[in-house]
Amino acid sequence: MVDWSTLDTVFLDMDGTLLDLHFDNHFWLEHLPRRYAEHFDLPPAEAREQLITMIMAERGSLNWYCTDYWSDRLKLDVTGLKAEVGNRIGYRPHVTDFLAALRQAGLRSVIVTNCHPDPLALKLQRTGLEQHVDDIVSSHQLGKPKEDPAFWQDLGQRAPYRHESTLMVDDSFPVLESAHAAGIGQCLAVLAPDSQQPARDHHPEIPGIHHFDEVLPALRSRQPLPSGR
Repeated sequence: MVDWSTLDTVFLDMDGTLLDLHFDNHFWLEHLPRRYAEHFDLPPAEAREQLITMIMAERGSLNWYCTDYWSDRLKLDVTGLKAEVGNRIGYRPHVTDFLAALRQAGLRSVIVTNCHPDPLALKLQRTGLEQHVDDIVSSHQLGKPKEDPAFWQDLGQRAPYRHESTLMVDDSFPVLESAHAAGIGQCLAVLAPDSQQPARDHHPEIPGIHHFDEVLPALRSRQPLPSGR
């Protein structure tokens, strides 16, 4: 599924890959519509329909992920509203074991996320995730989302990497397709990003896992690269 022997860098998505996507799905589909309905005195069903229409119109763009954009568009403090349900932020199964195994194997781990810096800070505060990886890059630092083919070239300026010896792990098929098209050596899909939802079907061309315990034995059997790699 993954040829660990050829790798020196692992790029990791955050939401739905390392962290349970239930938090984000609950926020955008339930909590935000409820607060939006209360703020504008709208029937809940009408508020939800309005929001989903607006959100889906931005799908795949940087605005889709930008809390500054949505705070301005909706006249609400979106980051503050996220904090109201911050207790739902949590790891997916086996994540800390997987990150520890990457480090023990001598592999460089970099979170590459579309998450805006404000909710990113909230999630790091809740989880301490930054302690388990070597670096974190938000697409907002580069001005384009991971779905944009030009993202991967710009990422190399912020976090230099060799395409052929890099693995990208993500729960988004469009992102993985973008990474593959940009020449990333290996891609791996997470098929069960939300603990409260059924797993998705496999991608026809990209290998997938439900949880990281499926790749831990092979990763742990990999010998660390020599120092000074």
